[in-house]
Amino acid sequence: MNKLLLSVIGVASISLSTVAQTQIQEVPFTQVHLNDGFWLPRIEINRTVSIPSAFHECEVNGRFDNFAIAAGLIKGEHKGDFSFDDTDPYKVIEGASYSLAVHYDAKLDHYLDSVINIIAKAQEPDGYLTTCVTNKCTRLSGWWGTHKWEKINSHELYNSGHLIESAVAHYRATGKRTFLNVAIKNADLVCKTFGPNEGQIHRPGGHPIIEMALCKLYKVTGNKKYLEGAKYFVDETGRCTDGHRPSEYSQDHMPILQQQEIVGHAVRAGYLYSGVADVAALTGDKAYQEALERIWENMSSKKLFITGGIGSRPQGEGFGPDYELNNHTAYCETCAAIANVYWNYRMFLATGESKYIDVCERALYNNVLSGVSLSGDKFFYDNPLESDGEHERQKWFGCACCPGNITRFVASVPGYIYARQGKDIFVNLYAQGKAKIGNIELEQTTDYPWDGKIRIKVTKGSGKFAIKLRVPSWLKTSPTNNDLYQYQDKAKTYSVSVNGKALYPENRDYIEISRSWKKGDTIELDFPMDVRRIVANDNAEDDRGKVAFERGPIVFCLEGADQTDHKVFNKYILDSAPVSAHFEQDLLNGVMVLEGSAKELQQDGEVKDVKFRAIPYSTWNNRGSEQMEVWIANTPMAAVATPLPTIASKAQTFCNRGPIQNDAPETAPVDSWAGGANDQWEPKRSSDTSKPYHYWWLKQGTTEAITYQFDQAYEVSNVQVYWLDFDHYDGNFRTPESWSLYYKDAKGEWQEVEGHTAYTVRKDCYNSVDFTPVKTTGLKILAKLQKGESGGVLEWKVNK
Repeated sequence: MNKLLLSVIGVASISLSTVAQTQIQEVPFTQVHLNDGFWLPRIEINRTVSIPSAFHECEVNGRFDNFAIAAGLIKGEHKGDFSFDDTDPYKVIEGASYSLAVHYDAKLDHYLDSVINIIAKAQEPDGYLTTCVTNKCTRLSGWWGTHKWEKINSHELYNSGHLIESAVAHYRATGKRTFLNVAIKNADLVCKTFGPNEGQIHRPGGHPIIEMALCKLYKVTGNKKYLEGAKYFVDETGRCTDGHRPSEYSQDHMPILQQQEIVGHAVRAGYLYSGVADVAALTGDKAYQEALERIWENMSSKKLFITGGIGSRPQGEGFGPDYELNNHTAYCETCAAIANVYWNYRMFLATGESKYIDVCERALYNNVLSGVSLSGDKFFYDNPLESDGEHERQKWFGCACCPGNITRFVASVPGYIYARQGKDIFVNLYAQGKAKIGNIELEQTTDYPWDGKIRIKVTKGSGKFAIKLRVPSWLKTSPTNNDLYQYQDKAKTYSVSVNGKALYPENRDYIEISRSWKKGDTIELDFPMDVRRIVANDNAEDDRGKVAFERGPIVFCLEGADQTDHKVFNKYILDSAPVSAHFEQDLLNGVMVLEGSAKELQQDGEVKDVKFRAIPYSTWNNRGSEQMEVWIANTPMAAVATPLPTIASKAQTFCNRGPIQNDAPETAPVDSWAGGANDQWEPKRSSDTSKPYHYWWLKQGTTEAITYQFDQAYEVSNVQVYWLDFDHYDGNFRTPESWSLYYKDAKGEWQEVEGHTAYTVRKDCYNSVDFTPVKTTGLKILAKLQKGESGGVLEWKVNK
């Protein structure tokens, strides 16, 4: 028998040139078959519920009708509000293709053939395919302009990217070229239209994904022009060759090689840097890889939520400044979490460093899974880390990017578990099932993520190679391998053995076991899964005086449904309080539950001893809308007693609806529900966006309104308004130039209050206005915004 050689790699020491000698490759998800109790049920629900549900929504919301209209098969008006609605069916087709590859379904196969036939007929002779343009939908001309390829943010190339990705998936799953031929024809047009040569359009993709897509098409076809096209879009980013305005929103503010900080729209960032990673790997471009590592360090050490989410702000669906990690207002879009997995997995393939898989795992088990209900037919667009009960998953959205993204991603999860480098095998994630990796077959037996005991057996094949087992960051001092988050306790030692013989590796990134392997050889890992408390860097203001609970890769939260009083913000858990964990099969399809003792802050300042229960964050909001928090107070100063209801807090709030994005068409000024101004959270300053607030997005210099509709008539004589004021790259928010207050009279008409004191617009304080008492069922603020500036309200109180 060959002598067992054990070495533990400090992977950071591996140079790019060394890795490049034998590139790390993914193991296709079709070669990994799970039979566990965690992922397999979710993948099956995705196949039987999420994918059919998403296809149904595409049908009833006119997504397929738009293709049929473009094809001349039916007549009618183009439906939908976005130029990128075509991508919804593309993403679901991609997910269905992945599902078809591992679980053949003749009915689904036939359905895909039928919808692909409609899409193919909608394609113009030159290969062009964006239905709102072909259908000449002038209602959406704010997106695309008056002719093809006119606007950088038209999403035409975004449509092309998802078309290509979907077609490649369908081809790989079925071997059919019907959809692939459509994608090739479209890609040929893209590569002909965009590029550095005379007569071509000189600009980047706008909303990235075309970069990743062209790389995938290159891998399938071997046609280098697709790789060259992808590299062109990467190179052109930030150059503004055609004279368009630089945009942080699209990461188009400077060339990628000069970028230091991750900014802008979070999904775009994740997709762009995934594409850059693909280009860098396929071309051997070390400069781009170094730039990606620099940008990634900023993201992971200053802008990553503990759930693996990215993107702190609803404005622009993107990143704020360093350490802006507010919980209640966190955006953490589902699509951004998926993009974060894409990017980090590509960074691992380029470097072999485990820190990237640590982020993948964090996003995967927490933010991504939060994006879909346990039933598989409801979805979150954004995934806050705190809620007052105002959040609830929806079956579909007008902007429906997230449901389709979930369907395609969940089906592909097995593809992230293993990787190979030459003969060596990386085991990056732990899940029970079987895998075929070259001529080697492995079988994992484990109850991960609920249990850290893992057995990996060689069931077929033999030879000398290394098996590299990732040591998860949740077994180290920091969940993110930096100073953004730290565990309060010291990690316990894990154990590993081969064929019953104990090994003694250091606690590093990968356990590398190099030996001559044969059928029957068995690795046993025991990763102790204790409940661990996490604290954040003090620069993350909203997490001060709080802890987060984690067990294995699972982040936990308090939800109202599990607390006796259905409240969570009034509780704090002392660091000395023991916390136990046990599995409840009948709760939320079977989850680990944390329990312990907490303190409950009463309205009179008294403190009550209570019990608490915590559930996995990914499973919240599956029992109705209740309060929820991930970061839990560990001192009485950070707990907030439940406030008594007030006139304002009981009111309904309305405002005029605004456009979703700065280059989108204006929507009609229809009154719609608005939140944030009457939630009774006390602002720290005018720039305090840690709690909900009302803002007039992309309105500048106009007169805007916010209205309270009371639950009954009240006599009132005073209001207090706390104005919003902070900076944003798509337009700043400032206190208004002026404002006035109106009440609803007995006839239901609005009248300005009389005898009022000055309407002040001071920052960082309440602006109090007294007026002659009126009995009314509603109040309205009319705010004249400063020229070139937007504005908003943090809190608006009403007093008798």
